[in-house]
Amino acid sequence: MTMLRVMGIDPGSRITGYGVIDTDGCRHKYVTSGCIRISADNLAEKLGIIFVEISRIVSAWEPQSLAIEQVFVKHNADSALKLGQARGAAICAAIQAQLAVGEYTPRTVKKAVVGSGAADKQQVQQMMQRLLGLRELPQSDEADALAIAICHAHHIRIRSSGLVSGTSRGRWV
Repeated sequence: MTMLRVMGIDPGSRITGYGVIDTDGCRHKYVTSGCIRISADNLAEKLGIIFVEISRIVSAWEPQSLAIEQVFVKHNADSALKLGQARGAAICAAIQAQLAVGEYTPRTVKKAVVGSGAADKQQVQQMMQRLLGLRELPQSDEADALAIAICHAHHIRIRSSGLVSGTSRGRWV
């Protein structure tokens, strides 16, 4: 398998993390990562910022595939709805750029990169630092986005091997 550029997104209505890697499905090379900090007052403005910034990042780094975390409801349904809308803005930016989008649950991502679906944020940060040879520990949202990209790379590799036709936890839009 040749190198593929993959972008991962950890969506949020206040902070959206992104990470870009080059990968062959086994080996991963860090390209860039960061956080989009959203300071707008209303949700519509926040969603617009997410759409514009993800579009800008996609244009600048030209990923060939994109992955995003699926929504989960833990305690607050209102927060889950806002997260879902933030995801929608990011997905629209990807679709506008004609990228296929993979979606993964937080447990699936953690299991793919740490080995346990119950891993905490610090474990994900440390694993991203090790796997990608980063000098510093990435910020939590950045680390999550990079982990999503690596999870997606593993699923692409498995799919291209012909061993499975789909995944039970990952989904393609």
